[in-house]
Amino acid sequence: MNDAIAQPRGRRSHFFIRLGTLLFAVLALVTLALMWWWDREPPRFDVATSAAEAARTQGRTPAIGSATVRTLSAVAGTLLDKRGGYLSNDRVSPGVLMDNQPNWEFGALVQVRDLAKALRNDFSRSQTQSVEDADLAEADPLFSSPSDRWLLPSSESQYRKGIGHLDAYLARIENPSGSAHFFARADNLADWLAVVEKRLGSLSQRLSASAGQAVLDTNPDSAGQAGSDGLTVIRTPWTRIDDVFYEARGATWALLHFLKAVEVDFDRVLRDKNALVSLRQIIRELEETQAPLHSPIVLNGTPFGFFANHSLVMANYISRANAAIMDLRALLERG
Repeated sequence: MNDAIAQPRGRRSHFFIRLGTLLFAVLALVTLALMWWWDREPPRFDVATSAAEAARTQGRTPAIGSATVRTLSAVAGTLLDKRGGYLSNDRVSPGVLMDNQPNWEFGALVQVRDLAKALRNDFSRSQTQSVEDADLAEADPLFSSPSDRWLLPSSESQYRKGIGHLDAYLARIENPSGSAHFFARADNLADWLAVVEKRLGSLSQRLSASAGQAVLDTNPDSAGQAGSDGLTVIRTPWTRIDDVFYEARGATWALLHFLKAVEVDFDRVLRDKNALVSLRQIIRELEETQAPLHSPIVLNGTPFGFFANHSLVMANYISRANAAIMDLRALLERG
């Protein structure tokens, strides 16, 4: 009697085990498939063509500044509307398991923040005593919201509002009787490039640290902490190497589009300063940073070792672009 009762119970137990195993396997496959599908960097877009088509669709006439503002809005929108949406603040699977795309998003977001601030403080004002534009005064702090906030108001909602204020500013630029202005002057462009220069310099140093970087210890109070030769080795932890790499990819992706927009809006200034070729060289270097990564992981070989070091390759392109930006700023600052 007991054996007869135990057999159905045993069958039910095995059935639930098999069912649970099957459900777990299906969930794991779906998660891996979504991670693979979402883990793709968005493609580049043609800045001039996109700006012209958008203006034509809206029945507007492009004005000076249209390309820059439209591109800033498009790049910010890409962060929210790409495959998988915005992942930096995800708290559920599979987004919470991913780190490449969130780091890519943060790199691009920093560039968005810097350009939004430059629009507010420089490009939209004729002089330091000018009143700042109301829409840009709202957009700047909205883009500065924390990148990983998921509670209300979420990061996405804040950035979406920021895009709305950019679009409102753009509409007034393209309206002949509008109250908004965009001053495409050499000094304004040089001020923004000074910020870009610092961002790229920091990224280059962080990428180079993947292979270890020896620096002189300039702190007199740290005696004994550095080596006997006065050098301190800075090395990126191996768990952070891919994070820094993808942050650099995101930053250079966004900056590449912004500089192409600058080429459109600042064409007269760049030609007057004989700086157009310098800008195009910077764009060429940044395009190299977007080459496909033909490896499932970011390799971290020694500088002259058998395996590649993708971080050092990226650092090389960024350093060359940074040096070219220094030359471009010098051209712009000449009378």
